[in-house]
Amino acid sequence: MTHYLDFEKPLAEIEGKAEELRNMARKNEEMHVEDEAAALDRKAQDLLKDLYKKLTPWRKCQVARHPDRPHCKDYIEALFTEYTPLAGDRGFADDHAVMGGLARFNDQPVMVIGHEKGNDTQSRIERNFGMARPEGYRKAIRLMDMADRFGLPVITLVDTPGAYPGKGAEERGQSEAIARSTEKCLQIGVPLISIIIGEGGSGGAVAFATANRLAMLEHSVYSVISPEGCASILWKDAEKMREAAEALRLTAQDLLKLGITDRVIAEPLGGAHRDREATIAAVGKTITAMLGEMDDMKPKALIKARRDKFLSMGDKGLAA
Repeated sequence: MTHYLDFEKPLAEIEGKAEELRNMARKNEEMHVEDEAAALDRKAQDLLKDLYKKLTPWRKCQVARHPDRPHCKDYIEALFTEYTPLAGDRGFADDHAVMGGLARFNDQPVMVIGHEKGNDTQSRIERNFGMARPEGYRKAIRLMDMADRFGLPVITLVDTPGAYPGKGAEERGQSEAIARSTEKCLQIGVPLISIIIGEGGSGGAVAFATANRLAMLEHSVYSVISPEGCASILWKDAEKMREAAEALRLTAQDLLKLGITDRVIAEPLGGAHRDREATIAAVGKTITAMLGEMDDMKPKALIKARRDKFLSMGDKGLAA
């Protein structure tokens, strides 16, 4: 069943009527409703184009959080072969919010790491809705270390509201683990590519996205705090999340202008969830292109380019 966002309610009514007509026709072969249903389809398509022509930042947040968007597991299954998951941080536990392991991408050995939100109630609870604990970041550090030793490019898929802020996570050193993961991103002498496939929330995302190349899906978001959290702090009112989303400049288009992301990957009309296969294929093409850009770079050059990139970040924003 299609999940519709709040602003898509008029679209839900039209598509629902078209489906209802077709259901009636299936039950009664004498009914001829295809012309009427096709007219509703055209009307729905026009409305979809109109709704997605210029999404507000808050609506982009809603699309980025859509439960039917492809998640890390979907990308790994579709784009990578011989995936061998590696578990645990060798210190405390295995964090199911972070998945990663050895794989082949276009037959090239790589290390892939990402946040996984889950796709139903049970898996979302098991994956903690993509919010990693310290052991998740320490697992990522272990995998990046391994990739560095064996000269394997690292590909990270970011989709998290942020690192888990629970009491146990804080007791086990959440801040330190995020900082160490970010530091490790800056230290490894192999190509590091990161794709924001949904939400890029705060330090929980930065810990995977401090990369040589960063790409964002068209309707993904990347910010220092969620709009609701920002609104709660600034105005003591989480309902002002729309104003906060505007102020945060968290859209892929804003971040491309600011020089934070290197490229924006187009999504199918209506968002990634409306054509998952096309979205995954587009991400695969982008990863191929970005890996190709670093084919001949030596470890020291990769580290220097990554550090220089982040040291110069913000120049475009100041100039604007």
